Amino acid sequence: MRENLHRFFRAARGAGVHVSPAESIDAMRAVAQVGIDDRAILRDALLLTLAKSQDEKLALGDCFDLFFSQPEPRQDQPDADSDDEASQDTDQSPSPASEGEAGGGQPRQELGPLAQMLLSQDRNAIQAAMANAAGAASLSDIRYSTQRGIFSSRILDAMGLQRLRDDLDGLTATNPALAERLRAALDALREAVRDTVSQGLALYAREEAENLRNEILRNAPLARIERRQVAEMRALIRQIARRLRERYSKPRKRQRRGHLDVRRTLRRNAAWGGVPFLTAWKRKHRDRPKIVALCDVSGSVAQVSDFFLLLIHSLHEVVDDVRSFAFSSHLIEVSETLEKKSPEEAMAEIMSKVGFGSSDYGSSLVDFEKDFMSTLTPQTTVIVLGDARSNNLDPRADILRRISERSKRLVWLNPEGRLAWGFGDSEMPRYATFCSVVRPCATAQQLERAVSDIVATYQ
Repeated sequence: MRENLHRFFRAARGAGVHVSPAESIDAMRAVAQVGIDDRAILRDALLLTLAKSQDEKLALGDCFDLFFSQPEPRQDQPDADSDDEASQDTDQSPSPASEGEAGGGQPRQELGPLAQMLLSQDRNAIQAAMANAAGAASLSDIRYSTQRGIFSSRILDAMGLQRLRDDLDGLTATNPALAERLRAALDALREAVRDTVSQGLALYAREEAENLRNEILRNAPLARIERRQVAEMRALIRQIARRLRERYSKPRKRQRRGHLDVRRTLRRNAAWGGVPFLTAWKRKHRDRPKIVALCDVSGSVAQVSDFFLLLIHSLHEVVDDVRSFAFSSHLIEVSETLEKKSPEEAMAEIMSKVGFGSSDYGSSLVDFEKDFMSTLTPQTTVIVLGDARSNNLDPRADILRRISERSKRLVWLNPEGRLAWGFGDSEMPRYATFCSVVRPCATAQQLERAVSDIVATYQ
């Protein structure tokens, strides 16, 4: 059972449930207390010890039901007919305990364990043999659907398929009726093994398939994401945000206290013979970081801005002060909307106010200078997300220069590739003159790297 629980923990992680080593130990202790006889109690014990949210509870429940469901060999004949034929075949079948003479003077053969199980239709024994064979074949290592045939063969070999083939060859010559019955049982066993492998694929390959899908999404152009992939991309952006929070927020918390100042500590405790009753700490002063994000939500980059605002919205645990603005032809602040509403509601409200219009960078920069220039300090990092296409209107690069002068640094993230900068109505080369960093962010991977580099400077 311990091995089964380890495989279940692995399947649960693939289903998206975060199972730490400590939680797995707690779960095994709980199982030791409640036992495994009552399936409902076992399910409740695992859910109580492993699930930490409603979503994890649902995912873990589905994983449990799938993991502990055992495929059974199908029964092709009615029970009454099976009983009659079983009694007839028993009279004709060779005895496993002794060897006698069959028709034609040929010696009867002793059947192997697998043949005996199939002929006796012992479902419990067959299921136990399949489970043991699946463990011996390392079914938990399956990752791709193309491996189904390989693992099916491994499981059948571990159950004794080669001996069963020898038994079939012998029975075909001595007892054709029994051989036909054994052959039908073998076909049912093959189908049950295929179901077991499919079950293992659903349990253990989910994480690998999700990783592959996420890797493809990470490198897909954000501006060309299909409608059916928007939800998956948003989930990926949330994963990126969580990873950034875990990477950068913990070191900051550890460093708030500072490092021990040995010299000051010894001087402070001279009266006690140097015993450090009172400690002194070295504290490095850190300016309170601020981020101001200006997001172009015009029609050409609206979808990219959606993902960018979602990522910025999720980073408040890392950066203490984030203020966000959105613009097409004019600029508004959207910080409160992102803070108080769900991402879907916030995006819908922002786009209804300023989204999908024709971009006018000059007019939007005028709005920012007029109403929000005072938000900039020497500790502020200004991030601009946009394609810098101003529809041949005045780009007002002079305002961008003043923004750069008032802030710590100015970062421009452009969803277009570098080859498109400066062509048509693109003002990117002119704006880039006043930027500390200019990066393309056409994919989620580029966006993660850019934001990670920005946040890393505050650690």
